[in-house]
Amino acid sequence: MSNSTDLFSEVPRSAFATPGRSRGLSDVFRWRYLLRLLVRTGVTTRYRNSVLGWTWSYVRPAAQFLVFFIVLGLFLNLNRGIPNYAIYLFSGIVVINLFSESFKNATTSIVGNAPLVRKVFLPRQLFAVSATFVAFVHFLPQVALLLVVCLFLGWVTHITLLGVLAILAATLLVMIFALGLGLFFGAVNVRFRDAENIVELMLLLATWASPVLYFWTMVQDVLPDWLLRIYLLNPITQAVELYHFAFWRPITEASQPDALASLPLPPDLAIDTLWTFLIAIVTMWIGQAVFRRLEGRFAQDL
Repeated sequence: MSNSTDLFSEVPRSAFATPGRSRGLSDVFRWRYLLRLLVRTGVTTRYRNSVLGWTWSYVRPAAQFLVFFIVLGLFLNLNRGIPNYAIYLFSGIVVINLFSESFKNATTSIVGNAPLVRKVFLPRQLFAVSATFVAFVHFLPQVALLLVVCLFLGWVTHITLLGVLAILAATLLVMIFALGLGLFFGAVNVRFRDAENIVELMLLLATWASPVLYFWTMVQDVLPDWLLRIYLLNPITQAVELYHFAFWRPITEASQPDALASLPLPPDLAIDTLWTFLIAIVTMWIGQAVFRRLEGRFAQDL
């Protein structure tokens, strides 16, 4: 009778898989049923035992918009320099909200699901991906509200195919970029909880580091050319400008076409969209590489 040790010695080492390791984001597609379950759970439990429920998806961005509009639009008179400032502001806020929620939730997704990570093996990337999809679901009511307001202001008569493509491209760009950052900081956060504080600081700066509250030419007037180039290649800046192109510019063209002459598009908007997609994809690749390198110790570190 053969010894069991001899039997195992005949199996090449490459045939064994390292415990706690997955094949990366490709496993997300293989575990689609579990991804749907995690997304459904995240959506349904978000406002459980809440009196307002899904109304919070409207209340929070509305409160955020009112604060910025009153302080910057009325007190600092930005509404005079930027026509239809309310549309300009809100179209940028919805992009920032999608990025912020996706990035923050993906960062805390592993720690937040520690009992599952410790006891059951499943692709850990599922938690970050599901967090991004949940953020997208809660982002839809905000876009719907923006769309309804724009329709009342004559948006439908000036929208173009390029505008629709800009909306889709900006949304996808933000989700890819947020997922890449979320994978990176989510993996680091398992061992070093300082990552959550770093993410909070990054999100605090994100609103001001992109043209959400002001027009991009204000940055052009104070930054050297090389730093302006870096600013415009920020994927969040690009996504915000694509939403302005899709929502704010058609409204302004309908009501105040002469004002657009002094408020130009960022240079090379189309080409920069491709560059920022490349940056977002590289970010996701780096995030996944770091995640896969560290995921083998998640259960022990948690």
